[in-house]
Amino acid sequence: MGKIATRDAYGQALVQYGKDDNRIVVLDADLAAATKTGVFKKDVPERFFDMGIAEGNMMGVAAGLATTGKIVFASTFAVFASERACEQIRNSICYPKLNVKVCATHAGLTVGEDGASHQALEDLAIMRALPNMVVINPCDGPSANKAVKAIIDYEGPCYSRFGRAAVEDVYTDENFTFEIGKANELVAGKDVTLIGTGMMVQESLKAAEILKTEGINARVLDMHTIKPIDKDAIIKAAIETGAIVTAEEHNIIGGLGGAVAEVVCQNYPCPVKMVAVQDKFGTSGAPAELLEMYGITAAEIVKKAKEAIAAKIK
Repeated sequence: MGKIATRDAYGQALVQYGKDDNRIVVLDADLAAATKTGVFKKDVPERFFDMGIAEGNMMGVAAGLATTGKIVFASTFAVFASERACEQIRNSICYPKLNVKVCATHAGLTVGEDGASHQALEDLAIMRALPNMVVINPCDGPSANKAVKAIIDYEGPCYSRFGRAAVEDVYTDENFTFEIGKANELVAGKDVTLIGTGMMVQESLKAAEILKTEGINARVLDMHTIKPIDKDAIIKAAIETGAIVTAEEHNIIGGLGGAVAEVVCQNYPCPVKMVAVQDKFGTSGAPAELLEMYGITAAEIVKKAKEAIAAKIK
């Protein structure tokens, strides 16, 4: 199995798909080395523009370029993209439904030692609340690559979330399908459904293995698209397994858990338990230690799965 940060896969995909596509333009806010857009800058300097530490202005420039027929990738850290530049994304990109891809790196607790000021734990909630915005959170390098291709092919605003830390590959076969708005079932199961997004897909797979040793058959879904959420897969899981656990490297409010609960409550009620940051800011520390500290682990998913099964509607 390979191991690569999704931000690295993002940079590589920009070159792979954008080098010979003159429609693609890449903007960055003085963070090209960290967001990995620097690899595109090296290969295609004429279509790369460093906008400096001015994220709001970058989104306005991206919107302007999109009106000329360009497919514009605008990159910075997730906390700056989703919060510092939120108004410009809302009014200049989402409102006119322009073809801008906001690709944000360094999301979640695994930003690590940079601490709370840089650990975006609210970005999925903010971005999915914006009309016309597609929200994507790939779990590994291969899916990050296919996510870039998918948003190039999609006409309209997209927010894609990429991580700083290297993560193990979930997808080892290049022929896997990545379709916006369609979850991938990684493991079949009938007792409970584990729905992960981003790096928590790997933790969900680990949790399923632990549960298997205890005689519990867990279904695992990779919910790489937060918006539009795959309602059909969620309803099917609720009907067939009767219990759901969501797992995300994000605040418990407004992210994957909230999106799944909205679907379940409106269509087929069943117990939904959530593994997420419990409405707190992050802190500085080693990524693995932070995940343990905040309960963002396979062990916590196992615990919540048992609670969800116990709470099943008889």
